[in-house]
Amino acid sequence: MAMFENWFRNLPLVTKTWMTGCFITSAAVHFDLLTPFALYLNFDLIWYKYEVWRLITNFLYFDKFSINFVFHMYFLVMHSSQLEDGSFRGNTAGYFYMLFLGALSLIGIDFLLYYYYPFFLRLFLASSLNLMIVYVWGRRNPNNIINILGIYSVRAPYLPWVLVGFGLLLGGFHAIFDDILGIIVGHVYFYLEDIYPQYRPGRRILKTPNFLKQWFGEDNNIPNIIAEEDIAQPQQ
Repeated sequence: MAMFENWFRNLPLVTKTWMTGCFITSAAVHFDLLTPFALYLNFDLIWYKYEVWRLITNFLYFDKFSINFVFHMYFLVMHSSQLEDGSFRGNTAGYFYMLFLGALSLIGIDFLLYYYYPFFLRLFLASSLNLMIVYVWGRRNPNNIINILGIYSVRAPYLPWVLVGFGLLLGGFHAIFDDILGIIVGHVYFYLEDIYPQYRPGRRILKTPNFLKQWFGEDNNIPNIIAEEDIAQPQQ
C-alpha cells in the first residue's frame, strides 16, 4: 500500500487528475452507480437539455473494469506522465492547455460528423485523446525504442500506427476511427507547436494563456522549453 501511495503521489498533476477521473467513472459504471448513457457525448442533450457535463464525461470513460480498460489506462498513465514530466516539465499549464485544445478539436470534429457523417459519430472521445498523447510523445521522443509484446521493437514515432494496425486486425476500420482522430489532432498540435516555430522564429500559435500559468502558479516569463529546443535543433 505504501508503494502505491508513493507512486500515486509522484504522478504529475494533470495525468493524476485525469487518471483518477477515469478510474472513478469506470468504477461507478461497473458497479451500476452510473450508466454510460449519462456520460456519452450527445449534442442534442447538451443543447436542449443543458447536460453540459457530457463535454467532459465522454473523456473520462474507456470501459468497465476489463482488459480494454487496463490497456487504455496503461497507455494513459505511462505516456501522459512521461510527456508531462518530460518536455512539459515545469509547464503544467502548457500540458493542460494541450489537452484542452485536443479535447476541443475532437469535439469539433465529432460535431461535424454528427451533422454530415453520423455513421462515424463517436460517443466517447477518451481513446482519441489518449492516442493524441501517444502521438505527441512519440514525435518528441524519436529515439525511444518500444518493445511490442516481447516480439519486436519499434521506434516511438511509429507506436500509434502499430496500435492502429492491431485495431484494424481485431475490429476492422470502424474500430480504429478513434485512433485515427487522435493521430490527426496530435499531428496538427505537433506541427503548430514544434515545427511551425522553426520556420517563423518567435511566433507560437499555441502559446499558453497567461491566466492558465497564473492558475497553476507558474512564471509567465518562462517560455516553453521544448519550443526553444526545437528551434535550435529542428526535428525531422
